Amino acid sequence: MPFEVLTMGRVGVDVYPLQTGVGLAEVTSFGKYLGGSPTNVAVAAARYGRSSAVITKTGRDPFGDFVRTALKGYGVDSRFVGTSDIAPTPVTFCEIFPPDDFPLYFYRLPKAPDLDLHAGELDLDAVRDARILWVTGTGLSAEPSRSATLAALAHRATSGPTVFDLDWRPMFWPEHASGYRLGPAEARAHYAEALRHTTVAVGNLDECEVATGEREPYAAAKALIDAGVELAVVKQGPKGVLAMERDGSTVEVPPVPVDVVNGLGAGDAFGGALCHGLLSGWETHRTVAFANAAGAIVAGRLACSEAMPTEAEVATKLREASLARTERKA
Repeated sequence: MPFEVLTMGRVGVDVYPLQTGVGLAEVTSFGKYLGGSPTNVAVAAARYGRSSAVITKTGRDPFGDFVRTALKGYGVDSRFVGTSDIAPTPVTFCEIFPPDDFPLYFYRLPKAPDLDLHAGELDLDAVRDARILWVTGTGLSAEPSRSATLAALAHRATSGPTVFDLDWRPMFWPEHASGYRLGPAEARAHYAEALRHTTVAVGNLDECEVATGEREPYAAAKALIDAGVELAVVKQGPKGVLAMERDGSTVEVPPVPVDVVNGLGAGDAFGGALCHGLLSGWETHRTVAFANAAGAIVAGRLACSEAMPTEAEVATKLREASLARTERKA
């Protein structure tokens, strides 16, 4: 049976402090969690009962064993999780200063195993047959992952919903021979190639600007549509979410109030919920509102993968948000 959600790219171990408002130099205890944006999206989709898997690689180390065990525990198939000898499984630390300051420290040197994906290693039948394929901008940041990601997209050829998470992480892009790190201008050509094979694009304002050169939300959404997608989703943080369809129709979803604990997993929760809505055949407003509420729930929790909500939890959050808006109007 084809997977309902097949994601591709980053994986690792998140090591998050159990104290908030404290820098890493002063933290005394940590929690260990499964991490990596597309991996978390697969976990989030599994929470809704969707069959999911992730195409990635770990190092040959105990953290790689942890990744596979954690995936199994969350109901995500690990058959496409390979092993690379180029480096250990990545570890990510963060500092937690709610509501909006969460510095990240990535240990992915000299190059992360999940960037050692080769096109010839892909199960192209699984890629083509998956009901949703999810790829990320980080997958385009280095070879051979860039060629593998583009090969997967080209082979699928929009045969089903194909989501491109714009996922701009400038620290993952290599340095030019002259010493400067490759930036948006160099990345944009690779993003454009990926967008040609994409039906849904998702990103915040910074990521949309990298992909299109446009930062104003409506202009960015229109540029993504013009690049070839059927649905452009622009996340605007405290201003909510804008979604534009190919016919030019738009929906806007207001933010969901939440006492932020750790905002780092909110986008991944949004992604998994977006996949669930697309698979359910919901109309765009319902899908984006559901995804927005899922993101808010995870922003109110410490971890990423472990924090992904169930459909019942998201429904409750949506009712609470609707009641709160009604009371404010009254």
